Amino acid sequence: MKLLDNAKSHFRTITAHRHKVMEHCFRAGIGFQGLFHDLSKYSPTEFIPGMKYYQGDRSPNEKERETIGYSNAWMHHKGRNRHHYEFWTDYNPETKKMSGVKMPVRYFVEMVCDRMAASKTYRGADYKDSDPLEYFAGRKGRLMIHPKTARQLEIVLTMLAEKGEDETFRFLRKIVHKDRVKRIKSKLGL
Repeated sequence: MKLLDNAKSHFRTITAHRHKVMEHCFRAGIGFQGLFHDLSKYSPTEFIPGMKYYQGDRSPNEKERETIGYSNAWMHHKGRNRHHYEFWTDYNPETKKMSGVKMPVRYFVEMVCDRMAASKTYRGADYKDSDPLEYFAGRKGRLMIHPKTARQLEIVLTMLAEKGEDETFRFLRKIVHKDRVKRIKSKLGL
């Protein structure tokens, strides 16, 4: 019975989170991309551990890691979802070591939307616009993220904390538009 309750609760949590991300993506100017956000969470590889390790106040991946030493669901997830900076790692040709790769703008923006939505989902009524920044700041020195991507993320999350959502989404729409124009010009050879 507990597993069935966990399955229902996990489904509600990931669906509520996904809908918040979609809403944020539309506000940020990447609505179509938001429609496909986190669909892999409904796959058996991610959903079954999600219900098994569901707690309600944090990601089941954390509990899976504590229990078996790693999270198979997370490894599956990060390998299929480009809005996670962990997707953007590769061997550096100069150092021959794994390092972060700069994220393309559209995935960076989706990552910001995802972080906001995750904070809202797990913090509920206690959510503050500073929560995503505090979460990032608490992990900053331990992340394998490209330095420029990390700086950009900190700037945007600081903007969110200090100026709120409206100003932050306005900024995100501007960088998305600028990136689209740049990509179109590049395809046209201009």
